[in-house]
Formats: sequence, C-alpha cells, structure tokens
Amino acid sequence: MDATRNVVHMDLDSFFVSVSRLEHPGLNGKPVIVGGSSERGVVAACSYEARAYGVHSAMPMKLARRLCPDALIIRGDYERYSHYSDIVTEIVREEVPVYEKSSIDEFYIDLSGLERFYGCYSFATSLRQRIMKETNLPISFGLSQNKTVSKVATGEAKPNGQLKIDFGTEKPFLAPLPVSKLPGAGEKTSALLRSMGVEKIVTLQEMPVKLLEKVLGESGVVLWKKANGIDNSPVEPYNERKSISTEETFDSDTIDIPFLKSLLVKMAEKLAYQLRGSNKLTACVTVKLRYTNFDTHTMQRRIPYTSNDHTLMAIARELFDKLYERRMLVRLLGIRFSHLVGGGHQVNLFEDSEEIINLYQAMDRIRQRFGDTAIQRAVGAGVRRGKSI
Repeated sequence: MDATRNVVHMDLDSFFVSVSRLEHPGLNGKPVIVGGSSERGVVAACSYEARAYGVHSAMPMKLARRLCPDALIIRGDYERYSHYSDIVTEIVREEVPVYEKSSIDEFYIDLSGLERFYGCYSFATSLRQRIMKETNLPISFGLSQNKTVSKVATGEAKPNGQLKIDFGTEKPFLAPLPVSKLPGAGEKTSALLRSMGVEKIVTLQEMPVKLLEKVLGESGVVLWKKANGIDNSPVEPYNERKSISTEETFDSDTIDIPFLKSLLVKMAEKLAYQLRGSNKLTACVTVKLRYTNFDTHTMQRRIPYTSNDHTLMAIARELFDKLYERRMLVRLLGIRFSHLVGGGHQVNLFEDSEEIINLYQAMDRIRQRFGDTAIQRAVGAGVRRGKSI
C-alpha cells in the first residue's frame, strides 16, 4: 500500500433490515422490504433475499410487491436505527484517529501512518470484528489508497466481507466493473453513458477526458478520475451537528399573523433543504417567539425522523398556533430542527410516494444550480424582511 494514504470504507450491510432482524429474529433468511406500506410508497431498504428478485431501494412499493410477492413488508423505525448507529459510531471513535461519518450506516476511516505500527488491514479487520461482536450487525469494508476505490471495494466485499486493493492495482480492479458501481454515477448518468456504448469502467478509463467533459461538464472530469482510481479528497473529521436553526428580528414589531405564518413556512422550507443537502433528518421541531416586551417563549414537538418540507412546515404552523396566544406585538420569530441524524435519504422513504420524492429531488436540483431561493412555495415566496406580504 501507498505509505502516505490508507483509507478504509465501512458500511453496515442492509442496515435497516439487519436492525429489524435483531429485534425480530423471525425475519432472518426471508425476503424483507422496509418502507411505506401504501401502494404509492417506495422501498427504503431491502434484504439480499429480496434483491435477488430485482427489488432495490427507492423502487415504487407497488413494483417491489409485484417482483417479490412473498416479501415481508415492515415499517421503518428510525429511533432504533439511530440507536445502533450511535453504538457503532462510538466504537469507531474509540478505535481510530480520524473518521468521517458519511451517513447513518457508513464511515470513512483514515489509517494513514498507522502502517508503521500496525498492519492497516489487520487493524481494520479487528475493528470490524469488534463491531460485529458488540452489535450483532453485519458490516463490510474496503481498504485502498483513497475513498472512491475503498467504497467500490466495500460493495464488492458485500455481504459481510472485506477486501483490500493494493497500491497500483486500482485501475485493473475497477476496469471490469459496471459504470454504475462508481460513486457519483447515478441512474441518469449511467443511462446516458450506456446510450454512448459505455457499459464498463474500462471504457471510461480509455476515453479522452475532454470528451467526458464535453458531455457531462465538470462532473465528467471527476468521473474520469474516479474511473482511473484517482481521488485526493480527504477524510473529513466527523463532528455531529445536533441542530440547525434560523430566526429573524423585525425592524418593526408586528401583529400581522398571515405574515408571521408565511415567514415561518419560508424558514422551515429553507432549513429542510439544508437538511437534505447534508443528508440529515430531524426528530424535533421547536418554534421560538419573542414579544415586544422581550418575553420569549418556545414550544417543541418530537416527530418521526424526516426532512420533508410539507411535514415540517405543517408542524411549525401547528406549534405557532399553540404558542401565539397573548395577542401582543411580536419582535422575533425563529425555528429550530434538532435531534439530527445522518440519513442518506433526501426525503422520508418510509412515508412518501414516488411522486413526492421526484418533486423534492427536482426542486433541490434547481436550488443547487440557481440558489436556495430559486424555487419556493407560494405561501412563503412573497415574504419580505420586516414587512408583511
């Protein structure tokens, strides 16, 4: 291995299903689908037994049931998922010098420098064994010189395995794999490349980088580098962010209730977009109100983990209606989302329909390209700072 970089990618296998099987051993060995129970819901996760029938995450539940009619469908329990994720995170924190928690069930670990004292592969093996022993959860890892190759290696090691890619062998390892195995090569990008006759990573490796840049823009250059095993991105030290919030103090105190509610909706929409952008979910909403005499009051509610605009905005409005009861001028209005966890889902896959998921993803793509105010709900779009609509 390269003496300067040793990067491990660890991923808990079928995490939602595995946690559910700990709680309900009768699910072991059976095709299991986690997600919304309605016909218009989508798959949040599925077992390897269900995947054998072609089921995968984010698939419409109606199609998943058609592909695997004998599957056991269970609702997600993010409280339990968060609990087990915290246990694994604490083990990783105790054992390694630098780690990045990229989602609720996924970690990057930088072991660079440890090869002088330990064998990095042996160290990662011991860490994996400890996690499995203390949680009874299956987990896989890949070890290489960078994050991209290690993540792909983890995918090849699953289920419940481990794989080391030696320095200098990255390109031959990646070459025979489908393009869709590369991080960042989503469904649309993979479909576009297939239409160009690009099925395997080896073809990407051999293509002129300028051609990929012309077709895919800057992301084409990044994809070409990943295909060639080039990734200099660092393992970002993990710091758990427990809450996000925003508030506004008005130029003039107001009693304009429609304005206050519209502003609250706009604030909730903005924070929900931030949650999805950082792959986070919230389980608690707090509304803050300060009256003209500086009396400050808050009200909060615990909720199932979500990052949905429409869910969070509705709860914010309900809290405001309960909180605002003095009929006095308001000086400040604020909202906070707390009890955050890494999610990896842009929306709540346990409840939402495919149409809702597609809508949120389309809105977020517009915001990413043109700014976070490029598209807003009409109820909040007319709000101006310090003024009613």
